[in-house]
Amino acid sequence: MKYILFDLDGTITDSQEGIKNSVEYALKHFNIEVNDRAELNKYIGPPLRQSFMEFAGLSEADSHTAMTKYREYYGPKGIFENKVYDGIPELLKKLKTEGKKIILATSKPWIYAEIILEHFGLKKYFDFVAGSELNGVRTKKADVIAYAVEKYKIPVSDAVMVGDREHDISGAKENNIKTIGVLYGFGSRQELESAGADYIAENVENIYDYVDL
Repeated sequence: MKYILFDLDGTITDSQEGIKNSVEYALKHFNIEVNDRAELNKYIGPPLRQSFMEFAGLSEADSHTAMTKYREYYGPKGIFENKVYDGIPELLKKLKTEGKKIILATSKPWIYAEIILEHFGLKKYFDFVAGSELNGVRTKKADVIAYAVEKYKIPVSDAVMVGDREHDISGAKENNIKTIGVLYGFGSRQELESAGADYIAENVENIYDYVDL
């Protein structure tokens, strides 16, 4: 497979501290207290507007307000409360050396994704960055992947999507792209297998094993 699409949160970086802090900050605006921060894991990966409605019970209008509050914290601070998973820079370098085309496909706004990749010195490995817009356009993972396929002219038969949540798997399947679910992120084996992942990677090194099949 020549075209490797990567999710960002939970696949390239461990972003949970910044995302959880930002979600908690947003929820406080609505006087919603978080008693167990582990409960905030479910906000990592899916589109946030949808998550605020589904998990916090906010109305559609309030979910837009929550996004504004989220970005008040995330933009200047939360975005950097983040770290790259061990082995990722080495994996990306190896794939690049072998002539693979590396694409980022994230539901996060592309402008934030670009900042994160630059901050960690990873931007040089990526041939294309696909993400959502700040106005909410293209937040579904299937739409992000479709956008990447269209803009970068990706032949889906020669591509694979690497991600840690069910949305990565189902979004790729909607675009007829094979999938590798990773277990070191925020999703479980059951979640990934139920979504129909073609391969399951226990660790970063396993990703290369499946890409090289």
